[in-house]
Amino acid sequence: MLNNKLKGYKLVLASGSPRRQQFMRELDVDFEIRLKDVEEIYPDSLKAEEITNYLAELKANAFTPADNEIIITSDTIVWHEAKALGKPKDYNDAFAMLKSLAGKTHEVITSVCLRSSAKSETFFEITRVTFNPLSDDEITYYLNKYQPYDKAGSYGIQEWIGLVAIARIEGSYANVVGLPVDKVYQHLCKF
Repeated sequence: MLNNKLKGYKLVLASGSPRRQQFMRELDVDFEIRLKDVEEIYPDSLKAEEITNYLAELKANAFTPADNEIIITSDTIVWHEAKALGKPKDYNDAFAMLKSLAGKTHEVITSVCLRSSAKSETFFEITRVTFNPLSDDEITYYLNKYQPYDKAGSYGIQEWIGLVAIARIEGSYANVVGLPVDKVYQHLCKF
């Protein structure tokens, strides 16, 4: 379906995330993966979606798209108690993040940037996630078994912790996994 709307364009997903790559495959769209190392540093003055918008655009600006290409970049953070939680540095960092999320509500914010040689467009999605309380033993079990060190906020909703710890989500489930696929589809259709 999307391939017909994008006739003549080649989609390039600039993400090493297996979850984002799987979502693109499930959209039944032809795409290639192209990666560039980008240092993900942002000004301290930025808050919430300002951070993810900035980082998605920073990643997109690392590319010079050909005339027939649309580059797709993305960034996700967990926004909790007025702080951005990205990927944990190590076990202790991951433990502290999960301990702080336990029994509380946080936001998962993902921004996506679509960039062609002619234009650029950035959009974002916010999903509210409420965690049940978690014991230290539960956090330790999850970290040892699933090692979520490549995930913002130190968890994957699609894993064990999503089954036992998440009491409620308000908004897009796919966004919490790592990509607001419905918005990506809608924006690509109009791009």
